[in-house]
Parts: sequence; C-alpha cells; structure tokens
Amino acid sequence: MGCSVFICGFMLCSLPRRKFFRVVKVRRGWFVLLVVLAAGSLSAAFGPRAATAIAEWLVVEDTLSRAQAIAVLNGYFPFRAMEAASLYEQGWAPEVWLIRGSSSPAEEQALGNLGMRIDREESINREVLARARVPPGAICVLNGAVKNTADEVRLIAHELAQRGRDRVIIVTSKAHSRRVRATWRALVGDSPSAIVRYAAKDPYSPSRWWRNTHEALVVSREIFGLMNVWAGFPVR
Repeated sequence: MGCSVFICGFMLCSLPRRKFFRVVKVRRGWFVLLVVLAAGSLSAAFGPRAATAIAEWLVVEDTLSRAQAIAVLNGYFPFRAMEAASLYEQGWAPEVWLIRGSSSPAEEQALGNLGMRIDREESINREVLARARVPPGAICVLNGAVKNTADEVRLIAHELAQRGRDRVIIVTSKAHSRRVRATWRALVGDSPSAIVRYAAKDPYSPSRWWRNTHEALVVSREIFGLMNVWAGFPVR
C-alpha cells in the first residue's frame, strides 16, 4: 500500500510542470487523497518515530525582532490572538492586525432568515485582544476577500506596501507555521519580511497524531498545503 502510494506520488511529481498543474486541477480530489494516503503510509511503513518527525517538521518559528505590526491569521481562536496580545505586551510591535473573515452568501442568508447574524472571527479575536488589555487604537482590521492562507499573505503584504513598512510578525498555529513561511517566501519573497511565530498555547502535539482524527486531518492538510505551495498553487 505505502509503496504504491509513493510510486504514484513520484510519477505525479515527475510530470512536466504544465502537465502537473493540469492533472492536479482536473483531479483535485485524487490529489488530496494521495497526500492523505502518503502521510498515513509513512506512519505505517516507518513507524511512530518517523510519523512524529513529520509532525514535528511542520512546526517552525523565526527569531523575534521588532516589526511594524503583528498580524493574526484566521483560525484556531483564541490561541493565535492570545499569542499576538503577548507579543504586543512585550513591545515587539505597536499594532495588531486582524483579518476580516469571509462566509458564504448562502450561510449569511440562511442565518438572516432565522434572525441571526454571524459572529465573525475578527470580532472574537478583537474581544480576546481587548481582554488582554490591547488598546482599541492599536487594533486594525484588514479588509479583503480571503479564502485561504495565500489570500491572507497577499493581503498582509499589500497592507505593508501601502503603509511603506518592511517587516511584520505573523502569528499562526504550530502545525501551520511551516506552510505560512513557505507561502510568504513563494508569494512575497524576502522584502518585506515576515517573522513567523506560532501560538505557544496551541494544544497541537506531534506525537501519535495518526491515532487522532482531528490531528490526522491537521497534519494531512498541512502536508497537502505545502505540496500545493511547492507546485505553484494549482489548487486555490
């Protein structure tokens, strides 16, 4: 099983660049399945130590230095906002940027028909920051139609360029950190620069992730996300 999955993966990766993109775009479901199977096969073929090493490899962090802003990526609240508040309190940046999340029109209409409204993610993150005593004047919400990490990176880089700034601290979760760094380097490069930090209180644990449905999905998604970055973002 594991051998056949890796042979398929090798054959896919050996295709010419344009043909690779065409295959991935046409067969996205199979591409995702291949990544998930490959991650599982690594665990089965090489045992718990190798599987743990994969999950640990996903976690990276850059050395802190002063920046113009701390940008909080959407997801995994309240942990990312809590980390941003801690960094702000330590004086690493004078502002905290939140990103306005997007929801589908169908969801908004359905909730509207019920007399309800979506409590957007940036509202929850703003509340977390407020309770951590981050002043309202130091919080900025970036507006953009973001659907994924690449969109968030583009939005942050655009905001930096608009303000004439050259460095930002990006706060994410542990397993997501390597993909954030790779996405920034692929889309933005070295200037402006991004310092990637993960939420210290994120409960993610690399050990035995293959036995937990949630953690297995997290690891598989990040491996797939990294392959998508390396392939030039064929899946959007």
